[in-house]
Amino acid sequence: MVQIEVISGVERRRRWSDEQKRAIVAAAFAPGAVVTEVARRADINTGLLYRWRRELCAAPAGFAEVMVSSAVVDPVDRGMVEVRSDGGQARLPLSTPPELAAAVVRALVRR
Repeated sequence: MVQIEVISGVERRRRWSDEQKRAIVAAAFAPGAVVTEVARRADINTGLLYRWRRELCAAPAGFAEVMVSSAVVDPVDRGMVEVRSDGGQARLPLSTPPELAAAVVRALVRR
């Protein structure tokens, strides 16, 4: 049997908060997740998910690829974090305040 959905009246455009978008994108792109299934559960198109991901990645507080290495090249490097970007690199001590570290990362990304 064929199922038909009848929509009467004016359908309103839904509004998604930034928190909702982040949660849906995180669920869709988590290891082992299937984007189409997450989109179906949220009742949205997969294209919208990809657009949200692109927007979140472009935002300064978006996603960033991180590589963690346990290798210490120089004993002086202990307690240091090295941040590399196409815009350059910076070495920060672990005692750097989070606000300052975020500002340094933003400056490197904008270069």
